[in-house]
Amino acid sequence: MTGDRLAEARALLAEHPVVDGHNDLPWALREQVGYDLDRRDIAVDQSAALHTDLPRLRAGGVGGQFWSVYVPGRLAGDAAVSACLEQIDAVRTLLDRYPDRLVAAATADELEAARREGRIASLMGAEGGHSIANSLGTLRAFHRLGVRYMTLTHNENNDWADSATDEPRHDGLSAFGEEVVREMNRIGMLVDLSHVAATTMRDALRVTEAPVIFSHSSARAVCDHPRNVPDDVLAALPANGGVAMVTFVPKFVLPEAVEWTRRADENMVANGLHPLDTTEAGMRVQRAFEAANPRPRATVATVADHLDHMREVAGVDHLGIGGDFDGTAFLPDGLDSVAGYPLLIAELLDRRWSRGDLAKLTWHNAVRVLRDGESVAHDLSARRGPSLATIESATSA
Repeated sequence: MTGDRLAEARALLAEHPVVDGHNDLPWALREQVGYDLDRRDIAVDQSAALHTDLPRLRAGGVGGQFWSVYVPGRLAGDAAVSACLEQIDAVRTLLDRYPDRLVAAATADELEAARREGRIASLMGAEGGHSIANSLGTLRAFHRLGVRYMTLTHNENNDWADSATDEPRHDGLSAFGEEVVREMNRIGMLVDLSHVAATTMRDALRVTEAPVIFSHSSARAVCDHPRNVPDDVLAALPANGGVAMVTFVPKFVLPEAVEWTRRADENMVANGLHPLDTTEAGMRVQRAFEAANPRPRATVATVADHLDHMREVAGVDHLGIGGDFDGTAFLPDGLDSVAGYPLLIAELLDRRWSRGDLAKLTWHNAVRVLRDGESVAHDLSARRGPSLATIESATSA
């Protein structure tokens, strides 16, 4: 890769910045410093502790970010709702603290306005449908607070949807799960199918009237991990209008990393830690394991291989980027922080992706899917009111 190619990538991102589908900075701030932004001031370099800060977002050409308001599966009921509200509050606190560089966005028009102003449009996505505690009223309340997508599950099944990484319980979506999707369509909250089982993906595509997204998933045909998207689902995206946003997590993009990560996760559990623990203590354990067991290294080219395949199956109009920064312990070489996006774009330029196709990947597809979701919601909300369904009534119907 030449310096000229990297300069070309940066110039493209200056005009068509990245809308990234998933960043776990809010949870990292919770885990590391209890949301104390004086201790993790992202206006200055935080590379010793985080993948994300404002200087590196700017260097990476990021113009829009879906901040994950993630809630772990170990929380349920009111505890999950409260944790999600605290995550939303953390994002709002970030916006209040850095108004010259971050701005709230909840619509496609607000995304475009932020780009014109030179600020990073900040949206929110709720990661894990358990955070609504089986309440469509809570779902609607989250939407009013600015949440614009919900990942139907996280790593565990919930009471109405199957996860990719749990034992099947509902064979996809339950009847109430289908009602959740319909209500998300009506209010204009995008259905996010990252983390869900393939059966749940197919059920959601059957039920939804709006485009779906995969906020941070790669291609299962390239790396056979259940968190990735099968080709038949990728091939269904053009008819749906949805977008699959490639992720950078090594165990989802590099086949050789799958088994290594399984052993690393077992080591974390043996040390009394959750495998996703990225606190200082957790990272010490991870680094010690890596030192004793050198990990397979994913690269920028590894991620580009997924995008090449996804473009072939789904088409370039249905691709995006969702790095999962600050939600994973390890990242590919060259993509170890939010400053790395220009390297990926330069790699794709080397593979003869056109400037027009790259502009769709980074910016236009994400803006379009948000706008299309708004249009569907406008139509549906004119024809039907809020759903009164409960999980009990859906189960007994």
